[in-house]
Amino acid sequence: MKTTFARILIMVVMALTGMFLIGCEDDKDTIVYVAEDGPPPVPQGVYSITGDDEVLVEWLPIDDVAGDFAFYVVYRSDSDPDTGYWAIGETTNEYLIDDDVVNGHTYYYAVSSVDDDGNLSDLSYEYVLDTPRPQGSNRTLYDFVDMPSFSGWYFAGEAVVSWDHQFCDLYLEYVPGDGVYYFNVGDENTDIQDMGYTDHLDEIDYSPKNGWSANGWSEVILGHTYIFWTADNHFAKIRVTGISLSGVTFDWAYQVDTGNRELKPLVPRAVDYLRRVPGQPPVALFPGDAT
Repeated sequence: MKTTFARILIMVVMALTGMFLIGCEDDKDTIVYVAEDGPPPVPQGVYSITGDDEVLVEWLPIDDVAGDFAFYVVYRSDSDPDTGYWAIGETTNEYLIDDDVVNGHTYYYAVSSVDDDGNLSDLSYEYVLDTPRPQGSNRTLYDFVDMPSFSGWYFAGEAVVSWDHQFCDLYLEYVPGDGVYYFNVGDENTDIQDMGYTDHLDEIDYSPKNGWSANGWSEVILGHTYIFWTADNHFAKIRVTGISLSGVTFDWAYQVDTGNRELKPLVPRAVDYLRRVPGQPPVALFPGDAT
């Protein structure tokens, strides 16, 4: 009776201290200490911001209940959202800048967390892809009547051109009667859309499918961002940073990957979609994550 009571007491103590008592088939008992501590939480809310020859990857901080968080690991796949992920950096911040990229190429990203014991979480569940593209700032256009050679903009050439240049994507027009400037498309097959006021150029990170101007022009408003769908199937944007009596100043970005809206439509996948890292078991996504 005393022996049974002692065993029960030991089991209670082991349970309270996070351990387990495991019995063997013979008459002797073997105590196996198994730590309850598992892998840390999976990072969530992962997204990216497109840059010029760089991509900013950000995510939400994990809920470090155990208090043993060590760092995050950021992974990238250069060709496939399903396979080929490899670690590109470690950080204790909730962001990482990947500057080992090429404009016009699409990359896929995921993040995991690591604790003090080296336990690695599953990869993040979000489907994150990004295609860096060239961009610039503080370019100025002038009215096509007063200064025709400096009134147009050529995205692919990153240059100011004449309003009637063969590669002109847009040009500036001042209408004295209205007292305002207008952006006109340089080709009838180029589309323009006013996306409204933005705090910065990166606030608009994709091109819409609908809503393009029916007349090929749009009033220039300070702080507004405008999206362009060029005649040769490229997407670009400019944000107006200054308006004066002489001209309009803007920041710009241009997607060199043909047809890429940044972000382009996601690839459909099944509910049993698995993300794979070489040398590690596949990571299953949440069933509701299929798109």
